[in-house]
Amino acid sequence: MNLDDALAFSHYARRVVDADPALRDALLATLDAPYDWARARTAIDAAAAAPDATGTLGAALRALRARVMVHTLARDLTGRAGLAEVCGAVTTLAEVAIDAAVAATRRELVATHGEPLGSEGGAPQPFVVVGMGKLGGGELNVSSDIDLVFLYPEEGETAGPRVVANREFFDRLGRRVIAMLDDATADGFVFRVDMRLRPYGESGPLTMSYAALENYLVTQGRAWERYAWLKARALTGVPQQELDAIVGPFVYRKYLDYDAYAGLRDVHRQIREQAARRDARDNVKLGPGGIREIEFIVQALQIVRGGREPGLRIRNTRAALAALASRGHLPESAAAALDGAYVFLRDTEHRLQYRDDQQTQALPDDPGELDALARAMRFASAPAFRAALDAHRLEAGRQFESVFGAADADAGTDAEWRSVWDAPDVTDEHVAQLERAGFEDPPALLGTLARARAGTRYSALPAQSKERFDKLVPRMLAAATASPGGSGAQATFMRLLSLLEAVARRSAYLALVIEHPPLIPRLAGLMGASAWAADYLTRHPILLDELLDARVLMEEPDHDAWRAELARMLAENAGDQEREMDALRHFQHAQSFRLLAQDLAGQLTVERLADHLSALADVVLEATLGACWRHLAGADAPPPRFAIIGYGKLGGKELGYASDLDIVFVYDVDPDDPDGDAKLARYSRLAQRMNTWLTSNTPAGQLYDTDLRLRPDGAKGLIASSLGAFKRYQREQAWTWEHQALTRARHCAGDAAIGAAFEAEREAILRLPRDRPKLADEVVAMRRRMHDGHPNPTALFDLKHDAGGMVDIEFVVQYLVLAHAHDHPRLTGNLGNIALLRIAGELGLVPADLAARVADAYREYRKVQHAIRLTGAPHVRVDPAAHAQRRYDVEALWRTCSEVGGPARRRTACRSAGRPRAPDAPASPPPRRVAA
Repeated sequence: MNLDDALAFSHYARRVVDADPALRDALLATLDAPYDWARARTAIDAAAAAPDATGTLGAALRALRARVMVHTLARDLTGRAGLAEVCGAVTTLAEVAIDAAVAATRRELVATHGEPLGSEGGAPQPFVVVGMGKLGGGELNVSSDIDLVFLYPEEGETAGPRVVANREFFDRLGRRVIAMLDDATADGFVFRVDMRLRPYGESGPLTMSYAALENYLVTQGRAWERYAWLKARALTGVPQQELDAIVGPFVYRKYLDYDAYAGLRDVHRQIREQAARRDARDNVKLGPGGIREIEFIVQALQIVRGGREPGLRIRNTRAALAALASRGHLPESAAAALDGAYVFLRDTEHRLQYRDDQQTQALPDDPGELDALARAMRFASAPAFRAALDAHRLEAGRQFESVFGAADADAGTDAEWRSVWDAPDVTDEHVAQLERAGFEDPPALLGTLARARAGTRYSALPAQSKERFDKLVPRMLAAATASPGGSGAQATFMRLLSLLEAVARRSAYLALVIEHPPLIPRLAGLMGASAWAADYLTRHPILLDELLDARVLMEEPDHDAWRAELARMLAENAGDQEREMDALRHFQHAQSFRLLAQDLAGQLTVERLADHLSALADVVLEATLGACWRHLAGADAPPPRFAIIGYGKLGGKELGYASDLDIVFVYDVDPDDPDGDAKLARYSRLAQRMNTWLTSNTPAGQLYDTDLRLRPDGAKGLIASSLGAFKRYQREQAWTWEHQALTRARHCAGDAAIGAAFEAEREAILRLPRDRPKLADEVVAMRRRMHDGHPNPTALFDLKHDAGGMVDIEFVVQYLVLAHAHDHPRLTGNLGNIALLRIAGELGLVPADLAARVADAYREYRKVQHAIRLTGAPHVRVDPAAHAQRRYDVEALWRTCSEVGGPARRRTACRSAGRPRAPDAPASPPPRRVAA
C-alpha cells in the first residue's frame, strides 16, 4: 500500500486529514521515520505548565492523539512499521497524556488544598498511576482502553488553606485525570479509561493507599487478579521497585507455584467458554486460538515459574514468550508459532480498528469489508487471508489446550487400584490382584498401605492435599506394574510412595504430579531403575519439574550453555546471598539429575558421564568463586588473583554423582605490594567463604562435600597458599604420596595465569629425576596404608580397595608417571589412567598388550562400580570369580613394573581377601607381587 491507499482504507484517517489538509503534507514529510516524541513531549509539557492548563491541555492531547494515530497507521499500512513500533507509539501516547494530565490537575488541586502529606506531617505523597493490561505491558492496540489503578503511599491530610484527607485529595485528582482523558469533546477523546481492575472493582474506592492494597491482595485477591497485576506498571509517582515490593508476593510465589493450577484451570475454562460463544467465533481476540489464549499461555507459565525465576517477570507478551523459550519452558518451535500467530492476530486487530477508530476485534460479515481487510493484510484475496488466519488460530488453540491437558487423564486406568488404597486389607481378592500385577509380596505391600493411611502424616494433611494423595497412590500402583524397571514392581512402588510421603506437606508438588499425568510413568521408570536415583529425587523433590519435558531432560549437555544459565540465575538474585546459594544448588542438582536420567537411559558411558560431572563441578566452582568475591570485595572489584586446583576424582575428571571435591586454593600476591598483607587476609577469607558456600546445607540442600587436606601441610596448613609457597612446598617438603596426587591435579577455576603457572610447576615436579627403587618402596608403603584403612571382612572382591582392584591400577599408573616422566614428558599429561596406560605401553615401559588389558579392566571396574552405586549399596563388593582374570592382569602389571626395582625390592603391597589367579591356573596363589 502507498499513502493514498492507506488513507483510503482508513475512514478515520480520511476524516482527520479532510479536517486538516496540512496534515497530509506533514505525513509525507515524516512518514519514513517513527513519530517525533521529543518534539511532542516538549509541546505537551508546555501546555501542561500553562496557567490555564486544564482548559487547554485536553484539546492539545486530543490533537496529539489524532496526529499520532494517523502517522502510526500510515507507517503500518505502508509497511514501514512493525507491531512493536505500533504498540510502542500508542503506549507512549498514553504515558505522555497521563503524565501531563496528572501534573496539570495536581498543580490545580495543590493550589486549593496544599500538598497531601504522609502521616504525622511526613513527605508529600505522590499520586501513583498504575498501568494494567496492555498498557502495563507496553503493547496497547490502536483503539484500546487504558486500564488504570490509582494509588498513594500513606494516609494523611493536605497542608493548605482547605485541608482534606489524602484519600479525598487523590479521589478528586483521579476523577479529573479520567475526565481529561476520557471525556468525548468536539475534538474526540484521548483514551477510554477503565478503572474496573482496581480492588473491589466498580464498587471499590477510586484511590487506595499502599496498606489498603496490600491487605486486599493478601486477604481477598483472586486467581484472575494475579494475571491482572502481573502486568502492573507504575507510570507516575514512584519507581517500579516500590510497586513490585507490594504486588510481587501476590503474583509470584517463592518457588514453583503448581498450586496455582486450580485457579488457572478455572480461568482457562472461562476463556474457552467465552470463545465457544457464537458471537466470538470470528473474534481475533476472544475466539478460539485468539489473542487472549496466547496471552494466557504466557501468563500462566509466568505465574507458575516467575517466583523462582525473576527473569520471567516480564510484562510484555512477546518478550515474556521469548524468555520462556530461551529457558526451555516452551519448545522453540512452539514459541515461534505462538509469536507468529500473535503478530498476525494483532496486525489483524489493528486493521479492524484503523477502519473507523472503533474498539473491535470481530471480522466483518460484509464480503467487501473482508476483501478490504485482506488487502490491508497484504493478501490477494479474502480466502487466502482466512486460510492464513485459520492456520495461526489452529496452532494457538492447540498450544492453549496443551498448557492444561486433562489432569484426570489417568482416572480410568487407576480405578482398579482405588479399592486397594481405600481399604488395604489383606483379602484374597487384593492379594490375587497384586500377584497378577507382579507385586512380589502382596501382604507386606498391603500392610505398608494400611500404615500409610493410618499414619499421622496422611491424617494431618489438609483436605485438598489428602484428595490429591488419594488420587496419586492408585496411579503409582498402576505405574509400578507397567514400568517396574530392574527392581520389580513392589520396590518401584515403595520408592514412589516414599517420594509421595516426603512431598505430601508441600501441596504444590502434589499439584504438579496431578496436573501432569505423564510424570508418574517417568518417575516409575527412573525409580525402578535406580534406588540411588529414587533417594536423590526424594531428597530434592524440586527436581520433579525436570521430568516434565523429556526433550530438555535428554538434551546433550552443553558446558558453555551451563555457564550462561548459571550466570543468569546468579544475576537475577545478585546481592541476596541466601538466594544466590540456593540458585547454585538448584542449578547443580538440576544438571546432575539430567545427567542421571541420560545415564539410566543408556545415553552416556561412564567415562562421558564423569567428564560431564567434572565439567559441572568446574562451572559451579567458577561461579561460586565469582559470587563469593563480589560479596567480599564488591561488585566492581577487579577479579581476584586466586585459583582452585582440583585433585583426585575432580582433578582426574572421574567424578561421580556423590563424589566429594579434593581442592586446594592458591593465590598470588606481588611480594613488593604494599597491600600484600591485606590481600593475603582477604584471600584467606575468600577461601573460607567458598568452602562454606560449597558445603553448607540450605533449604535447597548442599552443593558438595569438600576435602582440603591435600593443601601444603595438610589439615594443619593454611586454608589458602600463595603460589610461591606452594611451589616451595612441593619441591622441598612434599611426601611422595603428594607427588602421586599431583599426577591427577589440574586447574579447575579462577585466575588463568595462576592456573598456567600451576600446570607448568606440576609438569616440572613430575619430571624430576627420581630414585626408582626408593620411589617403589614409598609407593608400596602408601598402598599398604590405604589397604589397611579399608579392611574387607567378606569373601567378596572389593572392586576399589582389594588387591588387583582400581586403587592398584591407579597406584601403578602414578608410579609409572613419577618414575619415567623425566625421560618421557608425554606421561605428565592429565589424561586419565586408561590413556596413560596406553602411552606407557607405546613407550615400551610395560608390555603394550598387558597395559591394554589392565586399561580394559579399569574401564570395566568403573562400569561395575557405577552400576552398583546406582543401587544405593554401601560397598562395591562382587563375586571374585567374575573378575579373576582382570585381577591377575593387574598383578602381572605390578610384577612387570617391579623388575625395575630388582629382586631386593620384591614385597607384597597389601594383603587382601581372595587372591586373584588366572582362570585356568591352579588353585595356588599367583607369585607374590613385587613392589614397583
